Amino acid sequence: MARFSLVLVVALSITISMFPDTATAQLKTNFYGNSCPNVEQIVRTVVQQKVKQTFVTIPATLRLFFHDCFVNGCDASVMIQSTPTNKAEKDHPDNVSLAGDGFDVVIKAKKALDAIPSCRNKISCADILTLATRDVVVAAGGPSYPVELGRFDGLVSTAASVTGNLPGPNDKVTELNKLFAKNKLTQEDMIALSAAHTLGFAHCGKVFNRIYNFNRTHSVDPTLNKAYAKELQLACPKKVDPRIAINMDPTTPRKFDNLYFKNLQQGKGLFTSDQVLFTDGRSRPTVNAWAKNSAAFNKAFVTAMTKLGRVGVKTRRNGNIRRDCGAFN
Repeated sequence: MARFSLVLVVALSITISMFPDTATAQLKTNFYGNSCPNVEQIVRTVVQQKVKQTFVTIPATLRLFFHDCFVNGCDASVMIQSTPTNKAEKDHPDNVSLAGDGFDVVIKAKKALDAIPSCRNKISCADILTLATRDVVVAAGGPSYPVELGRFDGLVSTAASVTGNLPGPNDKVTELNKLFAKNKLTQEDMIALSAAHTLGFAHCGKVFNRIYNFNRTHSVDPTLNKAYAKELQLACPKKVDPRIAINMDPTTPRKFDNLYFKNLQQGKGLFTSDQVLFTDGRSRPTVNAWAKNSAAFNKAFVTAMTKLGRVGVKTRRNGNIRRDCGAFN
């Protein structure tokens, strides 16, 4: 019996090594090498043009990628428009604030690719979004990295599937770790990806509780830098429109850098989910290390982005190449 079990284990191990996860195995950097060899340059050119028009393209694209991958994987399902019979992901409350510039850059890149006969209807919206995300990071001064390609677009998009699958502004480290672990991401990956908050903006409604009504003992979150709390109160008065935008990074909001971690050390994390990375002893050593070493942070960010890009990848069997990124077709 023991010998049979050993043989079974060996056979299973051989099978797994011979046939790895097919979705991940199909990804490779030169996936379109024969059909559309200039795909990266075409997407990069569109991204650069769009960024010149509006900086918002950078944080909007990054956020769109994260919100896509965390719900049913990196399959561009977040781009699907709702219909009378289906409320899609993008219309879930957690997604309605996704800036249109992120969607627009993907649509424009799709149009540019489809203008080339050899590329027409060959490149998935999911891959275009993944490439555009790398390119906006570079445009903001962040690291460049090879992007694995070969994703197919998802065939399902429902608002209901979003609930409970995106990090929230009030999440603690334990909650964040659990959510990221569902996507095969480590605590280090979580901290690295959280640092995307070095770019862009949030809305006043997301921080009201930290600066006015934190708990019964403190109206202001005591982990907030006092001067920074006053700045936030000036930017977000009590009766202001909760949709008013405020910078995520109070120091260099237009630059991808490791100041995010230095801000946390000073109590200047905008969300609770940012500041807990420093106040929690489990994550503080990583924050301190990357505050000192931007190269180490950049390397970890690239690793985490690559791993995130492998989440829930669709194949030809359960996906397609959309002609229109906003519709199943």
